[in-house]
Amino acid sequence: MHNRWQIMRFFTNPRKPMILAVARPYPEKNITTLVKAFGECRPLRELANLTLIMGNREAISKMHNMSAAVLTSVLTLIDEYDLYGQVAYPKHHKHSEVPDIYRLAARTKGAFVNVAYFEQFGVTLIEAAMNGLPIIATKNGAPVEINQVLNNGLLVDPHDQNAIADALYKLLSDKHLWSRCRENGLTNIHQFSWPEHCKNYLSRILTLGPRSPAIGNREERSNTPISGRKNIIVISVDSVNKEGLVRIIRNAIEVIHKENMSGSTGFVLSTSLTISEIHSLLLSGGMLPTDFDAFICNSGSNIYYPSHSGETSNNSKITFALDQNHQSHIEYRWGGEGLRKYLVKWATSVVERKGRTERQIIFEDPEHSSAYCLAFRVVNPNHLPPLKELRKLMRIQSLRCNALYNHSATRLSVVPIHASRSQALRYLCIRLGIEVPNVAVLVGESGDSDYEELLGGLHRTVILKGEFNIAANRIHTVRRYPLQDVVALDSSNIIGVDGYTTDDLRSALQQMGILAR
Repeated sequence: MHNRWQIMRFFTNPRKPMILAVARPYPEKNITTLVKAFGECRPLRELANLTLIMGNREAISKMHNMSAAVLTSVLTLIDEYDLYGQVAYPKHHKHSEVPDIYRLAARTKGAFVNVAYFEQFGVTLIEAAMNGLPIIATKNGAPVEINQVLNNGLLVDPHDQNAIADALYKLLSDKHLWSRCRENGLTNIHQFSWPEHCKNYLSRILTLGPRSPAIGNREERSNTPISGRKNIIVISVDSVNKEGLVRIIRNAIEVIHKENMSGSTGFVLSTSLTISEIHSLLLSGGMLPTDFDAFICNSGSNIYYPSHSGETSNNSKITFALDQNHQSHIEYRWGGEGLRKYLVKWATSVVERKGRTERQIIFEDPEHSSAYCLAFRVVNPNHLPPLKELRKLMRIQSLRCNALYNHSATRLSVVPIHASRSQALRYLCIRLGIEVPNVAVLVGESGDSDYEELLGGLHRTVILKGEFNIAANRIHTVRRYPLQDVVALDSSNIIGVDGYTTDDLRSALQQMGILAR
């Protein structure tokens, strides 16, 4: 076997148990601490050999600086502790050979070790168990749960090299412990198979009761503002100024009223505006908030239902009821105050440079923030960093959320991972028993950075074209792919009209089947 020779040629005594580590030479994998633990424990060195599978490499000088530094440190430690003949560090291996390497270590009655500072999952631990190799693993992260299921090894503090050495020596010197860990791993590994995963997933779903009793309950739905609607028109036009948005809303409502369909057709406004901004916008256009059945605002992080607080229809008596069930739905893994502090710190690093001077361009915007929407004001949209950079930074920090630019790239909104305008619309349809194909979404030719999500799906989409589309295009100029690559613009569910007059909107809704011809 080729890989056997590649490894065994390093050892003076290849019959000793093999301690195996499979990890790329990244600092977070903590390989240098493992080498120190091995090098400074004389009994462990006499008992076992150490094999380090650190990816594939050619010359160290051609490696990435960080990986080269780790590998150089490993080689320096091998020389410092004089571990020649006791440590293998082959340059090459094929992916298909990795199972053979695990089995080779198992045949020597060795152990697999993963002492990363933190392990998100640890697929190598499962691979080792599948091949009959007991484990020594970090106590930080997923290995804790893996070992609870498999019970095939010991957990250690990755910062404590003495604890690492002691655990390895204990596992390799106690033959009964080693055999028990091996058998436990082989017996329990099926619990990480896809069939077992699906069975567990489905069984847990069946134990969950409904979090929202109103869903699917006709009697309960009869009390909601949107009850009894057959069709819903969703206005999600981001690419116009406020005056243009008011005209679109007024024209859409006029079309429905003239067709005497106001009883069967409802309206939802879906926007990145706050509920107070929406209220002011509608009043400035001479409209009532109760002309709408619901408002999806703050980029999908809030859903409000308007109602009169008394018997009068006076505007001052209108109240907005927040959908608390939706709030509990989107709160999953929301970073809250910790996320806010991280973003405030990040915002100070986003600067515009002119000569030797720097000017911060993103500032916290508490006025437009809410419990599940962190808003930031952008003073110079021309120097905005790509969203993918911010998303990458948040992933590195294990912050699960959605970030998007809106208001013609003058505002940044960060919302929970389960919050978006498209998801909020589907939530409304399910909660209120409305068929998605009976929903028509009005959008512009561009919009906020979640614009693409509003186009696809079972709902009908009307794209309002024309010169009224303004600076929202700036958000999409950095798109590195054609829109048609991610959205089927030739779908029968998507049509375009050349304006937003009442005639334009009536024609579009007739084509969609919302209005009779």
